Amino acid sequence: MLQALLWGGIAGSSLLIGAILGIFKEIPNKISAFIMAFGTGVLTGAATFELLTDSAREGGILYTSIGFLLGSVAFITAELIIMRKGGHERKRSKTSPAGHSGLAIFVGTMMDAIPESVIIGVSLLENHSVSWVIVIAIFVSNFPEGLSSSIGMKKDGYSKKKILTLWFGVMILSSISSFLGYVWIDASSQFLITSIGAFAAGGIFAMVSSTMLPEAFEEGGPIVGFVSALGLLTALILTYYG
Repeated sequence: MLQALLWGGIAGSSLLIGAILGIFKEIPNKISAFIMAFGTGVLTGAATFELLTDSAREGGILYTSIGFLLGSVAFITAELIIMRKGGHERKRSKTSPAGHSGLAIFVGTMMDAIPESVIIGVSLLENHSVSWVIVIAIFVSNFPEGLSSSIGMKKDGYSKKKILTLWFGVMILSSISSFLGYVWIDASSQFLITSIGAFAAGGIFAMVSSTMLPEAFEEGGPIVGFVSALGLLTALILTYYG
């Protein structure tokens, strides 16, 4: 259980790191794009090699498919709500997007961070060891969220202290969510675990295809395809040796 707290906090810490850099240092858009592209590859690999494969093997293709599609729909629904609230660029690090709302971006990021952290807790159940590929994928993908959100909140007039306090709270929330995911699913069936995995995979695929990769390409150009491929290869290597 303590491992769930630890790894959830580690994965969420990149939000705080991104926030600190967003407040105190200007990050070139292209660098942020490469980070997003690499995170896209790793997340895609995590969803495929870890979550979907285990779900199909343990729960069957029908329930895996249903969970996967429900996860995609859930993310798209949440994304539409966030877009209407001004948080459609929460994974970007542009310094002057039109209609940038820092608080909405922050809220949208929390909507991502909580289920992602629960996945970490779930990954500890089967083998009592963390899924490195999932932790790294979440860590890498969280960084541009913290970066862009802090830039937006700074533009909205939030003090540096308040921004850092908010993101520290999200990091703690990520740790607690991972812990609760471990405790809540611990006494449940394997079917529930695999269903959650398929649901999470659907959300991840919807997120990277509609948000992270298009925005990475916009800022980084065609080279992000290669960077994303490196991320996918990294996920495969981590799964193979994990």
